Amino acid sequence: MYHIPVLFNETIEALNIKPDGVYIDCTFGGGGHSKGILDKLNAAGKLVAFDQDIDAQQNVLQDERVVFVPHNFRHLQRFLRLHKIDKVDGVLADLGVSSHQFDEGSRGFSTRFNGPLDMRMNIHQPITAKQVVETYTAQQLQWIFQEYGQVTNSKTLAAHIVASRVGKQIESIEQFKTLISSLVKGNPNKYLAQVFQALRIEVNDEVGALKEMLQQLPSVLKEGGRIAIITFHSLEDRLVKNYFKNGAFEIEEDLNPFSTEVKEKIFKLISKKPIEASAEETKRNTRSRSAKLRVVEKM
Repeated sequence: MYHIPVLFNETIEALNIKPDGVYIDCTFGGGGHSKGILDKLNAAGKLVAFDQDIDAQQNVLQDERVVFVPHNFRHLQRFLRLHKIDKVDGVLADLGVSSHQFDEGSRGFSTRFNGPLDMRMNIHQPITAKQVVETYTAQQLQWIFQEYGQVTNSKTLAAHIVASRVGKQIESIEQFKTLISSLVKGNPNKYLAQVFQALRIEVNDEVGALKEMLQQLPSVLKEGGRIAIITFHSLEDRLVKNYFKNGAFEIEEDLNPFSTEVKEKIFKLISKKPIEASAEETKRNTRSRSAKLRVVEKM
């Protein structure tokens, strides 16, 4: 199967779908969540599905209610305007990498296969993981490994890569794994997963894209419309949580205690705590173990 949708029932239920509504699936992938939305829509309903991955385009549902946009969700408003859609009733985003991308060795996302050191979700974009590893400074690499992967020895790892890459072509996953093998700490699988996650987030500018998408939501969502976002690591979850709660990405700790300015709330939290997968789902699909679903409604 291309991809098993995580927290499927919980997400579809959380969106509180109106049969004649307009909904956005920011991360179409295998179309699992999209199909769930379409099942709740009548003939007047509409679904706009975004996915920049060329492989996902093979899964497009042959349904006249579907508008497929083969671009990153950071261009949300631009494409809604293009398709003459003003406001929508709900938005869904299942962030991270699909099972298909992990299982396709040639994409370079997985530590399990040897393939090119690539990691691009959009194969037309210029920067690859190979370029990051071969050209970034030690400081840049350290920051990426620290912020995007919570890698324990980020500084040592970054310095080692910069010193070891001189005169070497690092073309493949295996070459890269060999290059850093002496630095692996703790559980090798976990360590490599963190390093690969950090590179993938940098290559695809996942944090930048998420921030841009979130900032567009207040103006594209109707009053009473809902947003459901599934995250897979703490960095994304923190951004989503803070934005939903405060309309900002960082919690402002230096607020003036004498200020009378009251920041207007944009969203109402539908679930105070993130919704997590059931024990049954985590047994069936291990990827769902780290999934967190946050849901809000526009006030």
